Amino acid sequence: MIYFWQQVYNFCQHITARIGDKLLEDFAKLEPTRKADGSLVTAADKWADKEIREAIKQCFPTHGMLTEETEHVLPMNDWCWVIDPIDGTTNFTRGLPIWGISIGLLFKGTPVFGFVHFPQIQQTYHGYYYGDTGLTGPKGAFLNGDRIYTSTADASMNHIFTVCARSTEILTRYFPCKIRLTGVASYNMLLVACGAALGAVEATPKIWDIAGAYPILRGAGGQLVHLEPDKVFPLTQGLDYSKRGFPSLSVAHPKLIDEFKPLVEFIGEKAKVLQN
Repeated sequence: MIYFWQQVYNFCQHITARIGDKLLEDFAKLEPTRKADGSLVTAADKWADKEIREAIKQCFPTHGMLTEETEHVLPMNDWCWVIDPIDGTTNFTRGLPIWGISIGLLFKGTPVFGFVHFPQIQQTYHGYYYGDTGLTGPKGAFLNGDRIYTSTADASMNHIFTVCARSTEILTRYFPCKIRLTGVASYNMLLVACGAALGAVEATPKIWDIAGAYPILRGAGGQLVHLEPDKVFPLTQGLDYSKRGFPSLSVAHPKLIDEFKPLVEFIGEKAKVLQN
């Protein structure tokens, strides 16, 4: 398996660097259009999606794919790549530097490897987390090649908690940390992974928003708490994930679940209303 994981890492490093260099040329120069689900898309999203899919087909011909722009049904393959060609399209089009290329690798429906590259700010995260899959291989989470860990601190106003645009109601209530909003689901989770934030909440992320960041968060010592009763992982083969949201809370360590969850669990119910 060591050779396989090295092949996976090298592939992600090469393809995201190549795609990222081209996207830097288009940064803040393209006008987006709105898709049926309300999210934005540009010609750059579609181009990057196509390039990544074609590269996967060439390097991993037996693997399946699930992507934001084209393939929404989880295939029957044991191995499946989950792609968000530009996580943070609004930021990308409006000239805000936080946007990235997110790639996750599933094994039998569970994310086990993640690679997220942010070209504009020159940050590249990757990580491994095998859960109950029985797989073995490299462990941990990394930022630009250096090992990262979540914070062990308690909640306080000296620390950060990130929210999404659909969870800003938190601002009207008491919260034990300072609130920040980046506009990028994967980046919010990765801020927890690298120790910059203690927690993050996302109301309606899709699987391609979290699949790349999830193994990195877990590999760094963090946890992802789902704000709905249904179990998320492993994903169900043959299911269409185009409309399926994953309201979730990322935390740096288990002690924070009891502190943060009561303050954000209303977001799970609100998300159901938004999706219906």
